[in-house]
Amino acid sequence: MGITLDEASLLALFLEALFYGVFLTMYWLTLFILLKKSGVQRDLLIPVATLLLCIATAHLIIDLVRALDAFVFSVRAISADAYYSNLASPLELAKTALYTTQPIVADGVLIWRCYVLNNSSLLVAIPGCIVLLTNGAIGYYVVWSLSRAGVGSTVYTTAPGLITTFYILTILISVVCTTLIAWRIYRARRSTPDGLVALSPVFIVIVESGALYATSVLALLLAFVTGSNGQYPAMDIAPPIVGIVFCLIILQVHLHIGATPRPTKSIASCEGNANP
Repeated sequence: MGITLDEASLLALFLEALFYGVFLTMYWLTLFILLKKSGVQRDLLIPVATLLLCIATAHLIIDLVRALDAFVFSVRAISADAYYSNLASPLELAKTALYTTQPIVADGVLIWRCYVLNNSSLLVAIPGCIVLLTNGAIGYYVVWSLSRAGVGSTVYTTAPGLITTFYILTILISVVCTTLIAWRIYRARRSTPDGLVALSPVFIVIVESGALYATSVLALLLAFVTGSNGQYPAMDIAPPIVGIVFCLIILQVHLHIGATPRPTKSIASCEGNANP
């Protein structure tokens, strides 16, 4: 027997709060490290990390308010299942817009980092920006479509093709950019064994973080395609997971580089700008 919509929403709130606590802890550790740095590492990464935290916080607050409204304040007037089925609810639209914004911000920094590591190549920047802008347009169009959904409508009948496309493009950006970054690091250091050994932990961190990010979106895509309400927990934990992966790379790169001789400046400085 599949999980009901109200049960899925409660489970989603619990998991989101759990992952948010992890993200909040890692954010403060990351902030402590970045405040000691200078240049682009401090000027870019601190605002991005803070923005990701603000989005995840707003998303959690909305989910908490919706849960209180569904199970406490409006329980006499409407069932929780019917409450969560209202796709055009302002709070539902707000949380969907926040969910769309979170990967757009993270993927934007990911494309920028890929662009920098590939010698500021326009062959990387232009296609990446086109895909990112397309994905953003699709995501916000889905929000608009949900705002016009009538009674009885579901996410499976409201722009299902566009929702699937949004997930696929998000995975595509993550996989392609992570692959390009990993290949660039390997190619830059393969001629110097000592340098390759020094950067091998960073190489592993980049690959593992990209895999974690892509896998979380893939799980959401599969849940959506199969029509499972498990998509709601998978969707609600996405904002804190994006922030966790963002901070995790910065923390691990900092610890690994701090524990080994400093590699070539251009590579090391760019890897300090790690992103999911």
